Amino acid sequence: MTVWQTLFPIPHDLFGLPLFGMGWLLGIWAVVSIPLIGWLTLHHGWTPETRGHAMVLGMIGLAIAFLLPRLEDQAPNGEPIGLLIRGYGVMLLLGVVGGIGLAVRRARRMGVHPDHILSLAFWMFVVGITGARLFYVVTYWDQFAKDNLVQLAFDVVNVAKGGLVVHGSLIGGLVAAIVYLHRNRLPTLAIADLIAPSMVLGLALGRVGCLMNGCCFGDESDHPWSITFPRFGNVVSQLQRYTPPYEFQLSQGILHRAPLVTDDEGRVVVGPLDEDSAAAAAGLRSGDRVRSLNGHSLSTPLDASSLWAAATSTVRIETADGRIISWELPGLPERSRPVHPTQIYSAINAGLLCLLLVAIYPFRRRDGEVFAIGLAVYAITRFVLEFLRADELSVGGQLTYSQPVSVTLLVLAAVLWAFTRRQPQGSALPASPRDEVCAT
Repeated sequence: MTVWQTLFPIPHDLFGLPLFGMGWLLGIWAVVSIPLIGWLTLHHGWTPETRGHAMVLGMIGLAIAFLLPRLEDQAPNGEPIGLLIRGYGVMLLLGVVGGIGLAVRRARRMGVHPDHILSLAFWMFVVGITGARLFYVVTYWDQFAKDNLVQLAFDVVNVAKGGLVVHGSLIGGLVAAIVYLHRNRLPTLAIADLIAPSMVLGLALGRVGCLMNGCCFGDESDHPWSITFPRFGNVVSQLQRYTPPYEFQLSQGILHRAPLVTDDEGRVVVGPLDEDSAAAAAGLRSGDRVRSLNGHSLSTPLDASSLWAAATSTVRIETADGRIISWELPGLPERSRPVHPTQIYSAINAGLLCLLLVAIYPFRRRDGEVFAIGLAVYAITRFVLEFLRADELSVGGQLTYSQPVSVTLLVLAAVLWAFTRRQPQGSALPASPRDEVCAT
């Protein structure tokens, strides 16, 4: 599997002048925006519409001048090298566009004005992305904690590199949808049924972006369809980093064939060992409790992460029973160990769910049924798929953080279904010729 973390880079400068900040883009913006606002003012006056155009153009200008330079990647020496167009971000955008396009097409058939769908999609996207990012940042706070608050803020908003949790997006998007539909006096449950397929279509395309980025990867697997990831992603040479699965397996000792795990009592022990590994030949056994690694005491497997990454020639492990075990390390492999392609599983799951919701939509008897079914099926399948994920943090060493959320969503789906069963049959949306079965 080739990781397309970066599709192409936009260079930092062109002919010696920066593209972002006080550079080419800002100059082009000024050449276009200032005459445009002047023309609108001259012909229409300083009307609310003109002020609205000016506000939007002003926000674009501020983003070019101050935001984009902060989003540029930097070389180890601190020099900006440009803005990397990442596969994850592109697929996220395609997911949004594809979902909106499907929703608009279906809305026209059901007599809903496309403007409502576009406005609803905007607010669901903004709030949904915010919720997905906040969920990720809170869960993996140790990756973001910095003394520099400005850099922290920009790291938090830089979603193009990956780092979104679907559950956070779903919760944020639903809150935004409920508020928007209530304010515009639109039938909430009927619209929810209408856009449900679009939401999972966007998720399916977004999961392809996860595959391109290398995130959301699975546990080790020996199935024929398992995939491996390269040591480095296809980023520019100045930013060559380990791919997420490779880095995870390196930090856990898996690539050194001496995995460390936590037992039921929270102690660091040796995981399943290959009989032909150098560690097994040196006398290490599965289940051995580990006291120290290369002279450093361990309280959790995470304590070993940097030690494994730094180990290049020799490993020295002290066990709780006083044995000292050491062996010479071979060179690191060029690819990770085979893992479950959980990103592909998730994309197929979401794609099939989209088709299911489109298929059952004409047969709905009450508003909210389609959305309730979609929510329930997604919660169940996500709960099951989490057992195959390797990148998710666990709660109490058993369930991942996403699994209790999935259970909560399943309960909400059951409550919604029970609520719909108490409502009279029929839909608040007018039936199109293809949906006349709704009224039967």
